[in-house]
Amino acid sequence: MAKKAPRRTTSAEPPRVAIVWSRYNASVTEPMLDGAADEFTRRFGTGTGLTVIPAPGAFEVVALALAAADSGRFDGVAALGCIIKGETTHDHHLARAVAHGLVHVTLQTGIPTAFGVLTTNTAAQARARAGGKKGNKGAEAMSALLDTIAASQAVLGHASTPLTAVSTHGAVTAKPDKAKGRRR
Repeated sequence: MAKKAPRRTTSAEPPRVAIVWSRYNASVTEPMLDGAADEFTRRFGTGTGLTVIPAPGAFEVVALALAAADSGRFDGVAALGCIIKGETTHDHHLARAVAHGLVHVTLQTGIPTAFGVLTTNTAAQARARAGGKKGNKGAEAMSALLDTIAASQAVLGHASTPLTAVSTHGAVTAKPDKAKGRRR
């Protein structure tokens, strides 16, 4: 499979985005899906351009993300899922495979793929990150994906916004530093 060149978009035209959504742990992943769709709509004023592709579980998200990215129909893919620790180390193996697989999707196809797969110790931690006290990681994944699509298009000269505007500190919103305030 060859790398696909992202299509040209204008600032008036929303990118085409696939959300590959794991149905497993749906009480967590459904709010993440809603958050991702809301973030897209907040940015573009419409959901036009979004396609939701359901997956049975987090492991299957990788194959469907690759199919979406390789199809040439999308400018980016947001992968959403939830892996909660169980009694064995199964969660570690699954999370590692999904993370590596999603990186591979981006590198193999050239289509940005956002990692919106929770890897938590408890269901309470997962719910806190799916619209609870810790925010909505689905919305965060979509935000990161849209920023990456815009930057990629600017780098390739496909965007109406020049690269200098994308890289200027005044045009970029800084993200919180999670390490700030932590002691060693």
